Parts: sequence; structure tokens; C-alpha cells
Amino acid sequence: MQANGAGQGQESADLSCLNTAQNGESSAGHSNGLLSSTDNGTSVGTSNGTSTGPGLGSLAGTTSSNSELKKKKRLTQAEEDVIRLIGQHLHGLGLNQTVDLLMQESGCRLEHPSATKFRNHVMEGEWDKAENDLNELRALMHSPNAIVRMKGELTPLKYNTDRIHVLSGYLMCSHAEDLRAKAEWEGKGTASRSRLLDKLQTYLPPSVMLPPRRLQTLLKQAVELQRDRCLYHNTKLDNSLDSVSLLLDHVCSRKQFPCYTQQILTEHCNEVWFCKFSNDGTKLATGSKDTTVIIWQVDPESHQLKLLRTLEGHAYGVSYLAWSPDDTYLIACGPDDCSELWLWNVQTGELRTKMSQSHEDSLTSVAWNPDGKRFVTGGQRGQFYQCDLDGNLLDSWEGVRVQCLWCLGDGRTVLASDTHQRIRGYNFEDLTDRNIVQEDHPIMSFTVSKNGRLALLNVATQGVHLWDLQDRVLVRKYQGVTQGFYTIHSCFGGHNEDFIASGSEDHKVYIWHRRGELPIAELTGHTRTVNCVSWNPVVPGLMASASDDGTVRVWGPAPFLETQESDGLNEHCSNMDS
Repeated sequence: MQANGAGQGQESADLSCLNTAQNGESSAGHSNGLLSSTDNGTSVGTSNGTSTGPGLGSLAGTTSSNSELKKKKRLTQAEEDVIRLIGQHLHGLGLNQTVDLLMQESGCRLEHPSATKFRNHVMEGEWDKAENDLNELRALMHSPNAIVRMKGELTPLKYNTDRIHVLSGYLMCSHAEDLRAKAEWEGKGTASRSRLLDKLQTYLPPSVMLPPRRLQTLLKQAVELQRDRCLYHNTKLDNSLDSVSLLLDHVCSRKQFPCYTQQILTEHCNEVWFCKFSNDGTKLATGSKDTTVIIWQVDPESHQLKLLRTLEGHAYGVSYLAWSPDDTYLIACGPDDCSELWLWNVQTGELRTKMSQSHEDSLTSVAWNPDGKRFVTGGQRGQFYQCDLDGNLLDSWEGVRVQCLWCLGDGRTVLASDTHQRIRGYNFEDLTDRNIVQEDHPIMSFTVSKNGRLALLNVATQGVHLWDLQDRVLVRKYQGVTQGFYTIHSCFGGHNEDFIASGSEDHKVYIWHRRGELPIAELTGHTRTVNCVSWNPVVPGLMASASDDGTVRVWGPAPFLETQESDGLNEHCSNMDS
């Protein structure tokens, strides 16, 4: 926000509201919201509109009374600013007479007279006069370079050589439409001059001329701030003021948040170790100790899940799943003693590749390269491979005991958590590696935000930690979750990934707002350890959790009361706001 120019010596005194005239009276004459006064500072309106001097005895008492009233109603700087903001907004609506009356009654002026003259000359296209106006405005500017920049914008042919070169290039345009398209200029007229004026106003102190549409800007900032502070706000932000009520504070109900059971999926017949929504949000994959992977279809309207197909034959069970970037393929990994991984074509249900480099390997984690043509895999026995879609070995890194993997968006860097309680970055192209995160306890799993900036770690006996990968600092430790030495997978979720969810060994799902350490919701319903939570990347109000109790729970907003009672759902949200 720009400084408001208040309290800056003689300039501010000259530009503030003129409610301190010697006799406390103001003139009825205005020009574009600017106040003018008579020589003696006094103007009293009569019934016929004529002006009467202060010497009339019949009005002496009235003048004195009005002066006392003016002193009592002297406006603060904040009140003056509000009046100017309202006046600017009304002026933008074309209510100029209302603006004049507001300025007259309050004793304020909307902007400095020199600024008004400058505005009029710009809007009328009188560029020489507008440039001359800058000489009057020079003394009112805080920055000595502002006048030079304004002249460069106003009359670039005189001051801006680079701009001349750009403009000369437009001489080759064959017709007006081509010129407007290349110059991104809609042509001569009010619209282009208004945009120029908006740009020029940024060089002037707000005490001289208010920034354009200042009231709307402040209201939008207030709305955005309220939404940002709302613990349960989980929808796309609409920056238009027309979409909200300015008469009420922004509040999202917890009933709109995905903390109520929508479905309980019971098709697995043993512990469910992992679940993951596809990148396009249309499918959910779940992996179980029962050796199967189930693909579920998400209904686009009701968001109900329906069994699409079952992928069988994973002899050791399925403890980890990874969708390819385009959701065509799904890779399934097993627990520590599993030396194989399966690459499935999700659309056809066919097994494309069953990969095993050695029976002594342990391939427990996998991550796709962003190009969708390669993946990396590894385990705690020291294997770390890069392979193609047919399982052919492209590169390997010896001696790295991998717990969890992630490929960054640059297509080169692979993050791997290892048995040394750290996350390191590996580059398979130049065979370099570097330390990024160091914890004091084993990192059981981790995931990375979409922008690659933040990492969410499940740390043994410690819980869920948030790290900034760029600055390499621990940002926050989230409280409430019970984390021992089981592998539990947490996730980012919600609109703009503002939320974090994790399973827990106390049978609950915990949800935090990313900026707060205390959970905003605790979801009950599972009867054993919750191993994994996945938030739908496209539908912010849809989440799934997988548990050792053999079920997958699908969470969403509160259903209608009648439906909730008839289904006998016993879940609840526990508010633990800080």
C-alpha cells in the first residue's frame, strides 16, 4: 500500500480537508469535487442564492454557532481519507453532484487542483498542456525522478528512445487492426487514456491524487484477507466483489468441509495399505495386503465411487501406488520383502511390465518422471534405479537405501528419503547429489506440493513436519497425530493445497490448515491404524483414507440430515482451532 501522505509538513496541510478556515465556513462553489473559497474566507448562502458578508448583525450569532459546531466536528485524518475514498468511488459511478455535495458538507477536497487540471488535460488528449501541468506537480512529488518517468510515459517521443524504436516498428503494419493487435492498443479514445492515467497516477502521492479505484482495491484486499484467515475456506477464490456480500464477514461452515463419511468401501478383504486419486481426479486406486489393486471411478456429479476394475497377482500385497502424469499407467509396489513392481495400463486393465532386477532387491517405492516415459524405484536394501516403461534399466545409483521417492518438475532431480534420516536430491544426468532435509528421526514417508516448494514428512515418533525445500528449513510441526514406526502417508489437499491431512495410529484422520499447528478437524470412523490419506486434486471437497481395518472411507461435506440419520453414520468433526 502506498503512503497516504498525511503529516508531511506544509504539503499535507495544504492538501488536507479545508475544515480549518478562519471563520469555519466553506464555499458552495466546487469544481470536480475541489473546494474554492472567497477572499475573506466567508460565504453564507441566502434564500435567493446571493452571498452576504460577515458584517450583518443578524447572522453574527449564526456564524459563531457554526464555527463552534465545525470545531466539534473536526475530522480525523482517517475520516478525511474515508470521505475522499467514497468521493472517488462515487465520481467513478458518475454521481458528480453527490460528490460535490459531499465535499462541500465535509469541507474536504477530492484531490489537488493541479492534479484535477492534469487529469482533464490527459483525458482530453491535450498532451502539451498535460506536460506543462507536470511542472506544477513537481513540488508535490516525493521522488525527484517521478517527474522524469511521468514525462517518459506521457510524451515518449521526447524522452524515451527505446520507446521510439518500438513505435517505429509499428510503421510496417498494413492496417489498423494489425497495429492494434501488435501494440496491444485499442485505439485513440477514453479507454486508452484512462489506462494511461491509471499508470501516471502511480507516480503521484495519494495526498495529491488517489490511486485509481482505491476503495475497490481496499475492499478486495479485505475480502481476500478474510478468506485467507477462514480455516475452512476450500473453494476457488473469485476476485470479483459482485460475488460476495460486503455487509457480512466471510465465514465458511465446517459442514461444507470434507469431514463426513460419504461412502465406506469394503471390497478389500484385508488391510488397505495405500490409496491415491488420479491426477485428473476421476479415479481412485487402492492397494491392499489382499494382493489386489482396485480402481474406482468417481461419478462427476454425485462424487460417489464405483468399482471399475480389480488388478490382481501382487503376491506380497500392495503398499505403494503411483499414477503416471497422464493417468494412463499405474505402478504398484509391495512391502520390504518384495523385489517386483507392476506397471498396469489402467484403461485396458492389462499388465504392461512386471519388473524385477534381482530377487534380492526390495522395490518399495516409485516415482514418475514428469515426461511420463521414465520412472525411478528403490528400496531399503540399497537399490535405486531409473527405468523406462518396459522395465529396462536406464541408470542406477549404488548404495542408497531408499524409503520414499519423488521426482521434481525440472525432470532431472529425484528426491529420496533414506535410512540416514534425511532427504537428498539426486541428479541422474550429471550424477551429483546434495543434502536437502535432515531430521533427527527416521522419515517414514514424504510428499511434495505441486509447485515443488514444500515437502510434507511423516517422521517416526514425531508426527507430521512441513519443510521448505528451497530454503531448506523446517516450517512447522503439526500436532495431534500419533506416529510410531508404521509407514503412514499424509497429503496436501484442498483448493490451492491450503490443507494437510494425515492418518494416525489412533485410528483417526487429522486435518490441519497449512499455516496452523493444531488440527481443525479429527475424523473418526476407522477402527484400526489409518495408513494413508489422499485428497482429490480436482474436487476439493473429496478425500479418501485407507486403514488396517480393511476399509476405505470417502469423506465429503455434510450430507442432508435425513440421509445422515438413515445411514447411521457416526463420524464427527472435532474443532481444535488455535
